[in-house]
Amino acid sequence: MKTIDELLAEGVSGKRVFVRADLNVPLDGTTITDDGRIRAVQPTIAKLAEAGARVVVASHLGRPKGAPDPAFSLAPAAERLAELLGADVAFATDTVGESARSVVAGLADGQVAVIENLRFNAGETSKDDAERGAFADQLAQLADVYVGDGFGAVHRKHASVYDLPARLPHAAGHLIAAEVDVLKKLTDEVRRPYVVVLGGAKVSDKLGVIDELLGRADRILIGGGMAYTFLKAKGYEVGISLLQEDQVPTVTEYMRRAEKNGVELVLPVDVLAAKAFPDLKGKTPAEYVTVDADAIPSDQEGLDIGPKTRELFASKIEDAATVFWNGPLGVFEHPDYADGTRAVAQALLDSDGFTVVGGGDSAAAVRTLGFDENAFGHISTGGGASLEYLEGKTLPGLAALED
Repeated sequence: MKTIDELLAEGVSGKRVFVRADLNVPLDGTTITDDGRIRAVQPTIAKLAEAGARVVVASHLGRPKGAPDPAFSLAPAAERLAELLGADVAFATDTVGESARSVVAGLADGQVAVIENLRFNAGETSKDDAERGAFADQLAQLADVYVGDGFGAVHRKHASVYDLPARLPHAAGHLIAAEVDVLKKLTDEVRRPYVVVLGGAKVSDKLGVIDELLGRADRILIGGGMAYTFLKAKGYEVGISLLQEDQVPTVTEYMRRAEKNGVELVLPVDVLAAKAFPDLKGKTPAEYVTVDADAIPSDQEGLDIGPKTRELFASKIEDAATVFWNGPLGVFEHPDYADGTRAVAQALLDSDGFTVVGGGDSAAAVRTLGFDENAFGHISTGGGASLEYLEGKTLPGLAALED
């Protein structure tokens, strides 16, 4: 895989360099609530611009239905990128149409442009190779060189991620190179004890990675909404907690395998339970009870791990040489249910091991709760991509960058 440093050594001055970034940031209307992904790709874009490239930045945002939708415009991301670069950033109001062609043609050496949301074109995400390829052909007309740096999308077989690199000389940006280097430390070069903390809503989203980690990790700590399927598999009452009943047999088998393999599978021993999901917008005080994990009232749902579990999880992280964390431990968006997630983040900081926050909601939680991002070993920009890499899957966007 060619690196951006090798590309820069060959010279990019005057060349149109297409940077497939991940600017898929959360928005409240047109206000960006977490700009972490923009800041993560900014060094690659800045270095290309400094070298005289005419930089064309492209990304998806959200899940529009293959047609323009103002709610998913990349305009706010382009504005924030300009602030971070300290330079003007041109914005094209389409992907491969008249605006994109005009904006790119108007770039001078060292200037940067952002084209509109790639998913406004149905060809970006099409499962039809021909339709996807046709869109990639149009994108290729905008550039001379391709740089892949949108790690959060490399697990997608999309036109700008998979098909476009085949049509242009290509290299990996700084972000992708850093992400892959970290993931190797979680797979091929692991220092032990290796502790994995998994949270989030659905256990089905994590089945593949749990299956793989049962042969790799020393300890797996389970929290978040997914924990209640494990608790149900132990025969506990989980009330109206988030539950995937159809996954109970699979989870039961995983618990059996963990014991057989000598992997310590750690579940919550107490939870914060309430009769209703909290009002996240109003941030009204929550009414909850703290109960043992085997004593959740039948009319209540678990919304965070309890104080005894926080201490338990912290003790299981304390001696780790490697820690990977993916998924919040509770409804961290509400202050009354954020302590579990906060406790795990703090435990990572207190650890002397190599700590990795696995993207998505975990990364957002770290920033929302006010932690110093630089205090962690690495904060990934791609939760889904990280999990699929750890599962041992081939990621289309990385395969496309191989020579």
